[in-house]
Amino acid sequence: QVDLVESGGGLVQAGGSLRLSCAGSGRTFSNYGVAWFRQAPGAEREFVARINWSGGRTSYADSVKGRFSISRDNAKNTVYLQMNSLKPEDTAVYYCATDPITIATEWGQGTQVTVSS
Repeated sequence: QVDLVESGGGLVQAGGSLRLSCAGSGRTFSNYGVAWFRQAPGAEREFVARINWSGGRTSYADSVKGRFSISRDNAKNTVYLQMNSLKPEDTAVYYCATDPITIATEWGQGTQVTVSS
């Protein structure tokens, strides 16, 4: 089992950038794919991006493709989400989880991203 903690959120103007971090504990972190999700107020949690265990395969939601980039550093047990050209509609709490999520997935506190217009 891997415990994940999100950080790096904040308040940014539209067009700005933020880099989120997802730090994992445990020696088996590099065995897991990781995905980012987000949940805006009053909305369902939605998929944002995923990366496989080695970092060699990634995929994105259409809404963030070309603006967000997911990467990982297994030596640091960390997955990153670089978010550029942010829009007000990107405002949400962002969560990371091992991929694929299951009914047993335990969600952390997340990190708040607020994009002002």
